[in-house]
Amino acid sequence: MSTEPKERWYDIILGPVVTEKSTQGSEYNQVTFKVRTDATKPEIKEAVEGLFEVKVRKVNTIRVKGKVKRTRQGRQGRRADWKKATVSLGEGDTIDVMGGL
Repeated sequence: MSTEPKERWYDIILGPVVTEKSTQGSEYNQVTFKVRTDATKPEIKEAVEGLFEVKVRKVNTIRVKGKVKRTRQGRQGRRADWKKATVSLGEGDTIDVMGGL
């Protein structure tokens, strides 16, 4: 099953996204993760299945553009762009994002 080393899985999945919208996805058996910007859908699927021992049905990804923010000194700065993946799990599978690995 594994074409990638297990250490790479931890590099692909950076952490869960815990927002009101991503929490609502749990009603539909979905979990949202922050992932590397160069990660592909098959890599994300393999990493989630390998780390959490669940069956992944579908992976949707989106690139989130970084916001322009002002610092206290009035200078403009920019947050980094990042990528998030919403993973649809198989029937009966769950991931506890608050529990950790």
